[in-house]
Amino acid sequence: MSRAKAEAAASGRGGFLYRGLRRIMDVAPAEVSALAWSWLYIFSVLSSYYVMRPIRDQMGVAGGVSNLQWLFLGTLAGMLILNVPFAYLVKTLPRTRFIPITYRFFAANILLFALALHFADAEQTVWLGRAFFIWISIFNLFVVSVFWALVVDLFTSEQGKRLFGFIAAGATIGAIVGSGVTASLARHVPVAFLLVAAALVLEGAVFSVGRLSRLSTKLGDHPSTNRVIGGSVLAGITHPFKSPYLMGVSLFILLFAITSTFIYFQQAGIVSQSFSDRASQTQFFASIDLAVNAITLVVQLFFTGRIVRYFGVAITLAFLPALTLLGFGALALMPGVAMLVAFQVLRRSGDYAIARPTREVLYTVIPREDRYKAKNFIDTVVYRAGDQIGAWSFALVASVMGGTAEIAIVAIALSALWLVNALWLGRRQTALAEDRSARSSSPPKRRGRA
Repeated sequence: MSRAKAEAAASGRGGFLYRGLRRIMDVAPAEVSALAWSWLYIFSVLSSYYVMRPIRDQMGVAGGVSNLQWLFLGTLAGMLILNVPFAYLVKTLPRTRFIPITYRFFAANILLFALALHFADAEQTVWLGRAFFIWISIFNLFVVSVFWALVVDLFTSEQGKRLFGFIAAGATIGAIVGSGVTASLARHVPVAFLLVAAALVLEGAVFSVGRLSRLSTKLGDHPSTNRVIGGSVLAGITHPFKSPYLMGVSLFILLFAITSTFIYFQQAGIVSQSFSDRASQTQFFASIDLAVNAITLVVQLFFTGRIVRYFGVAITLAFLPALTLLGFGALALMPGVAMLVAFQVLRRSGDYAIARPTREVLYTVIPREDRYKAKNFIDTVVYRAGDQIGAWSFALVASVMGGTAEIAIVAIALSALWLVNALWLGRRQTALAEDRSARSSSPPKRRGRA
């Protein structure tokens, strides 16, 4: 059926939803159901996480700002440990089984933390808080990475440029709902009850996985069967070091994480000095999340897809490094609380609304095995390695040079390198996508006579 006929058919059944989507984005009728289930999936994941994120940030502050680099080290170790069993699941089970197992494993962990925190005394709560900080940092990257791995396994590069920004809006709505719940209930509801709610919401992601897999036959040239991916358990660790393209993606993630950690440490120091009680700290973090997500949602719904298609992957991918470079430059010239908060809000909004959806397009041109294994390794271990490098280098720079302006100068140099990397990576993705499209559209070669 041609697209014109499909649009006419869509107008007759469920046409209101389709016409509404067409006003804000370029979407085909066969893509509408997949968009809806992708929204529910990522909404469930992010609302669950954002119920817990302010709790994590408060526990990180309560455990001592000077201990944050040790918490980041524990997170990196946890990522390394979990990558191998996850790769084994990918190797031996179809995606409709290994993805639900992954999410239910994390849900069970949430319930265990809720139980432990409910019965813990004050001293035990501090240590449980440190363990929770490490665990939730692992949880966030793992569950979001698995979501995007499934999405890039279902959609093509061309579809990703049009749709990934809009899909990411489901994440933003989930983040707004989750942080809003915590901001309004943090003073009145025990932490354990909030954690139980987060675990229950995560089940929506499990339900969505099966629905999306059934819709995959309508979405493009990606595999639609429930076939086991196979390959090597260590492929996720070894492939990023064998492929220049995957090494470029790793460098992009590494530099993003390092610069993010620089900002995070400065924020943690300010909050610990400005707010005395834990409830106020939790409420402050949740309020910042709400502000960031409100800005992000508007951009994702109306502008992200248009930006990527108009400027291309390279320029769009370079936006966040350029913004980071300018932001740290402003901090070097005018260091202060107001500038730091404004920079953090703008940078996080730019990441969620523009950089993250564009970054996921990079994975649409790699082999299927790498979409789950190498992608998960890069999104988790490489990301947390960047956190660790950023944490210890921040401490070193602060002790040797001191001051916000001096730290900003180091970050400017890193951001300039990141900008060059983003431009190369975006151009390489475009070339790989064009080559993939040309090969898939060319007629098969005819065999000569024997």
